[in-house]
Amino acid sequence: MYQLLKPLLFQFAPENIHHVVTSLLKNGNRVPGVAYIQKSIFQLEDPRLEREVFGLKFKNPVGLGAGFDKNATLVEELSHLGFGFIEIGTVTPLPQPGNDQPRMFRLPQDEALINRMGFNNEGADVAATRLKFLKRKGLIIGGNIGKNKVTPNKEAVHDYVKAFDTLFDEVDYFVVNVSSPNTPGLRELQEKAPLKNILNTLQERNNKNGVSRPILLKIAPDLTNDQLDDIVEIVTETKIAGVIATNTTISRENLQSSTTLTSETGGLSGKPLTKRSTEVIRYIATKSNKAFPIIGVGGIHSAQEALDKLDAGASLVQIYTGFIYEGPLLVKKINQAVLKRIQEGKSV
Repeated sequence: MYQLLKPLLFQFAPENIHHVVTSLLKNGNRVPGVAYIQKSIFQLEDPRLEREVFGLKFKNPVGLGAGFDKNATLVEELSHLGFGFIEIGTVTPLPQPGNDQPRMFRLPQDEALINRMGFNNEGADVAATRLKFLKRKGLIIGGNIGKNKVTPNKEAVHDYVKAFDTLFDEVDYFVVNVSSPNTPGLRELQEKAPLKNILNTLQERNNKNGVSRPILLKIAPDLTNDQLDDIVEIVTETKIAGVIATNTTISRENLQSSTTLTSETGGLSGKPLTKRSTEVIRYIATKSNKAFPIIGVGGIHSAQEALDKLDAGASLVQIYTGFIYEGPLLVKKINQAVLKRIQEGKSV
């Protein structure tokens, strides 16, 4: 059904149709029986799919990556589509409008997106309030946090602390986003000194009434092996819970779409990232001797591509662009493939 609708949906500007579809999802779930129908179609419940990673129990290994539900408006509705966990954000301490529109572009020939959204969100207080009244039902929720655009890098740590403190009671894990290419200078925070300062500061605060939250670092696919070595060292030294690999790329290699589209600035996601994100996962897993968990994301458009990331060393996977191109059944297809592996006695 989704593949029949996709050509129509793709006639509209990406950001506009996103708002239309999410509004339909929100309002549709208010109709009695709709949530039940969605769950029966899209969810795959089986205890063999459960995974315990960085101290949290996930119903299944497939999550929704940050960016789709920036403001925690659709967490419950999206959970009906079969996700084992949902990551909100990126959330900044203060609300901000993001970059000027248009700021998202489809590259259908490449099954990709370019976005330069710029952390548009309603702020940490709004997200925390919404999550406070959410019916979670065992769903794991991650909070992806970043700095406000107007905050200079030398003061960035304060923004991460504010967002961390505000969301602490409402999320199960945190993701420190220093790898988006759409906030000027943000990627400079991936350098050793500023990154260690941010992570160590958050770890020092990571205790509230005896409770701590797993903190993960989201990294770019454009890092060199030497930089990835530094990441492994930093994760080990700061004792954070793990890594999300990878964010969007600034690379435009081997694209088939028109130069009009490929010349747009922003982060590229989707199929062009499939190989590179898997390479980064494998490199980090090997270099660290699997000392910490990795969430694999980037170019997952099929069950096999998800399995490839799990085989490379990921403990969990996330989808976003593949969700848009392939539709919500992708979640179930991945879980079915994982379950089949388990039933065959193979490691996954």
